[in-house]
Order: sequence, then C-alpha cells, then structure tokens
Amino acid sequence: MHTDGAWLKDEQGRTLLLRGVNLGGSSKVPFRPNGATHLREGFFDHRNVSFVGRPFPLAEADEHLARLRAWGLTFVRLLVTWEAIEHAGPGIYDEEYLDYIYQVAKRAGEHEITLFVDPHQDVWSRFSGGDGAPGWTFEAIGMDITRFAETDAAIVHAIHGDPFPHMIWPTNGDKLAAATMFTLFFAGNDLAPRTFIDGEPVQEYLQRHYIAAVKQVALRLRELPNVVGYDVMNEPLSGYIGWKDLTASRGILRLGPTPTPYQAMLLGAGFAQEVDVWEMRLTGPRRTGTVRLNPNGVRVWREGYDCVWRQNGVWDVDSRGEPHLLRPDHFATAGAQAFADRYLRPLANRYAREIRSVHPEALIFVEGVPGGEAPSWGPEDAPGVVYAPHWYDLSVLFLRRYSPYWAVGPRGLIFGPRNIRRSFAAQLGQFKAEAASRMGGVPVLIGEIGISYNLAGSRAYRTGDFRAQVGAMDRSMRALEDNLLSFTLWNYTADNTNARGDQWNGEDLSVFSRDQQTNPADINSGGRALEAVVRPYAQRVAGEPLHMGFDLRRRVFELEFRHDPAVTAPTEIFVPAYQYPQGYRVEVSDGSYELRPESQLLIYRHGGEREVHRVRVMA
Repeated sequence: MHTDGAWLKDEQGRTLLLRGVNLGGSSKVPFRPNGATHLREGFFDHRNVSFVGRPFPLAEADEHLARLRAWGLTFVRLLVTWEAIEHAGPGIYDEEYLDYIYQVAKRAGEHEITLFVDPHQDVWSRFSGGDGAPGWTFEAIGMDITRFAETDAAIVHAIHGDPFPHMIWPTNGDKLAAATMFTLFFAGNDLAPRTFIDGEPVQEYLQRHYIAAVKQVALRLRELPNVVGYDVMNEPLSGYIGWKDLTASRGILRLGPTPTPYQAMLLGAGFAQEVDVWEMRLTGPRRTGTVRLNPNGVRVWREGYDCVWRQNGVWDVDSRGEPHLLRPDHFATAGAQAFADRYLRPLANRYAREIRSVHPEALIFVEGVPGGEAPSWGPEDAPGVVYAPHWYDLSVLFLRRYSPYWAVGPRGLIFGPRNIRRSFAAQLGQFKAEAASRMGGVPVLIGEIGISYNLAGSRAYRTGDFRAQVGAMDRSMRALEDNLLSFTLWNYTADNTNARGDQWNGEDLSVFSRDQQTNPADINSGGRALEAVVRPYAQRVAGEPLHMGFDLRRRVFELEFRHDPAVTAPTEIFVPAYQYPQGYRVEVSDGSYELRPESQLLIYRHGGEREVHRVRVMA
C-alpha cells in the first residue's frame, strides 16, 4: 500500500477504497484488573496493570477476525495506548503486551486483514477522564492523581460513579490535568521553560517517552506485511495553547461545573472557587448557575511541588496569601495561535522519522485537533502521509437521538432528508478540500465515524428493533460514499454489553455485542445494524473512482470509474452474501465479469473501447 496523489494504491496500481473498524473500544482500559471505567477498585494502582487481552483474548482472535473479514471490514485501526506499553514506569516496557500485540497483528494478516496502529488517547489519560498516557506522567510534573476530583482537575467515571453524565468526558480537555499535560507536551519549551523532569525540559521528556513507546510497537510489527502504518496521535488537543484570556471559558463543550483556566489553576493550588455550571441544549451550551468547588482547600500538587503555571510566572501569591493573575494572555503568543503548524506539525515529523528508522515503508496517519484544521504539509515534510480526521453525526453521538427528518449540523439544525444528505456529504467533503489546500493533496481516510447504538434510552435492546440504528448508520455511510472516502468505523468491541457498552465512559458504539448474539454458530449473530454496515463496495479499482453508492432500500450498488491504461489488474468489488442471500444480477457498461461467491467478490475486467466504465449490482 502506498500513496499516489489523493489516493491510496496497491502494488498493481489499483486505487484502494478501504473499509474497516477501530479495534477495539475497550482497548482503552486494562484487561487485568478489569479497567472498565465504572469500576473504582484498584483504579489508582496504575503501575500494576496489563492490557494483554485487549482487544480480545488470543483464544477469540480467529472468531472476531473471521467476522470482520466476512463483513468486508478488512482494514483495521488497531488501538494501543502509551499506558499499555509503559505503565510500570519511565522506560519500563511491557514485553508481554508487545508480544501479544504482535500475535494479534499476525493473526489479522492470516485473515487477509490489513491494519495501521493507533496510539490512542482521549483527554490525555484514564486518570484525567479518558485514556492514553501512563499515570506516572502526572507524577513526573508533581500532580497527585488521587486528588483530581476534589480539585476539579478532572471528572472521572470511576470516582464520580453512576450515573455518569453522557458526553461529559470531553470537557476534561479544558480542565487542569489534561490541559496542563497537553500544553507541556506540545509547547513546554515556549510556555513552561522553567519546568524540567530529571533535569530534562518537560516537552522533550514527554515527547521522547511517547515516541519511544510507540517505536517499541513498530520494532515488533515491522516485519509483518499487513501492518502498513502508524497514527501520530488520536485526537490531539492543544490544552491551554492559544487561550486568549485565562479568565474566560471558551468553546461549545461546556457541561457541568466549568472553571476558567485561571480558576482551574487556583483550584489545583487549594483556593476554593465559585464557578459557572453549564448544560447542553440543541441550541448550544447554556449557563444554569454557579457552584463552589474545593471548599476544603485540597492541593492537587504533591509535597515539594508547586503549580507549574505559577512556576512559569502565569500567576502568583502576594504577601497576604492572595493569588493574582499576572499574565492573562500567557498562552496567546503568535505561535500559539497556529497550534497545528507550530506544534503538531513538528511532532508529526519527528514521529515519522523515528518510526521510519525501524519501519521505513510505514505510512504516517496525521490528525488535526477535533474541530480544528489540519497541519500544513509540504515537500520539506515527511512523505507518505495520510490525513485521518474524525467525523460523527452530532445528534446521534451527543443527543443519542435519531430522526430521518432532522439532524444537528455545525451551524444548527438541518431539516429534511435531502438537506441532511447534502450537509453530511459537504461536511465530509471539507476534509478532502483541506487535504488538497493545506496538505498538498494527500489521501484522506476517516479514522473514526460511527453511531451510538443506545439510542432513545436503549430501547432497541428491549424490543430488538434496530431500525433507528440502521437509518443513522446508513446516512453516515452514504455521506462517505458520496465522497469516495476510505474509513474505519468506531468501533468493534469484543466485550461490549448492553449495560456497559464499550466499557468506557458509558459509550456504546460497537457494531458487535455479545448481548445481541443469539446464535454463536452464525457469524452475523451479534452484529448491530448490519443492514447498513455490511454493504457492497469497490475494494480495488483499476483507475480513478468517479462515483460509488449503495441504495439500501432497493439494494442497488453502482460504481463508475475512469480506467488507468497502465493498470492491467481487474477491479474487485466486495458483494456481501448478507445483502444478497439469494444471489444478485450484474450489469456492466462493457468488458466482462466473474463471480466468486466463496470470497464474496465480483471481479470486473473493463473493455478497452471506453474511458469510463460502470458496474451495477441488483437483487
């Protein structure tokens, strides 16, 4: 697999349209002891964990991989976390886990599944309400992870308990723990020059350990031909970088108690604060009142440590013990306003150099900040890059509501099925435009897209009626097809349950669940909304795709492409038996075709007289 302009291509020059899944949702948390986020016991014993068994025990590997293969989801975004690799301490790698990940990747290859590795994180770490970095990263700068709740440095499911507010976890990105770590990781040299760890600048220390940990994975997997690349970082955040006024909140993700950055710093230093409380509505965030936080004056900083932002002159305490903000615009330097280019781009290039020092042919998958722009990319930057942003149907993800007649868009409500389709296609089309204008026309793969399955109070789990989920998934899939985009669905979780979803912060987006598996002998049993997920698509095209789509209601698939005279290999179309259990009819504009039902493939060889070719599949 290699890049060629805006497309990914195979060794025979055919254009690849990739479909797969993120494997898996519960890979964010330890397997032993069970790290499902609702469980509190042993939560803070962060050095004594094991992720061996994520995404599934090896004894189950063939079952799950065969299912993905049968569903045509043959391109996997394989989740690992920095914590899984280096949880025991700086430079101490979990060799058993690395051996296990090798076995998972090798088994995937045996099922003809290609993959790239995603060093996954959300809001920095499990201990700041997400996943990713080891607990010792907080300790290295002097934070005590056991005090995050009392100081509002993070809202964490295990500590907060049930019910855990839906989609409150992203607000951790602006809270003290995660925002501090991201700022130090990306911009410590500029914004925290007085902060060192073991005599090393904090930015260098954190980036060096992060990249070295992922490099351990690359060292294990580099000989496997089905491992094609590595994501730089899942959903990187800018922390406080670029924040213009530390006394003001910002952004649309305001839910629950929401201290300003300055208030967050003071709360961490033991100063009680009266902070605003927000709720989310269809029209956006709405302030509902205030609440007093940290009335007992708990400090998040360990004995012998002080707030890193006080150390770096952002604020200080006067002779009367009263805090004062000294630099409200400390994080709003000219460079900080261009986070993607000033900080994310150098990291991506450094990461690419290090990974390719052991895996030279690896593709590098680059994301921007969620909702932000991609880093600019040019001839002086690493080659072989794929832009891999994420996109979700906001009404389905945030509100867990689906209607074919309305949806939430970036500028408000959208009404009518046609308008929704146009809007979704345009939103996803922006990523291709961004790749063309900012990144030199690199290929685009949507690294995450999917739906919440627990819609409408999880009604489908009681009734067995998944029509809403099918409709929601289908309109996302059609938006992808309208743009001829490759993608990896979020997600496939082997141990998903109706009660706890993907085992992480109440999310439930897995296309598979044991709780829906009524017949283990049926490979499709346990699948959710498969009518929309398992659909025909052109896997390898002997030229440039021009149009591809599947009408679920009519079960009609159409492909149109312009052939490349240099390509002699045929076009391969995945036609799932799930959609056509009684067989199907084929119409072609020219040339010939053959059916290979055992591999669910339609092989099309175009003729030489026409430039543009068409294939139609019907029930």
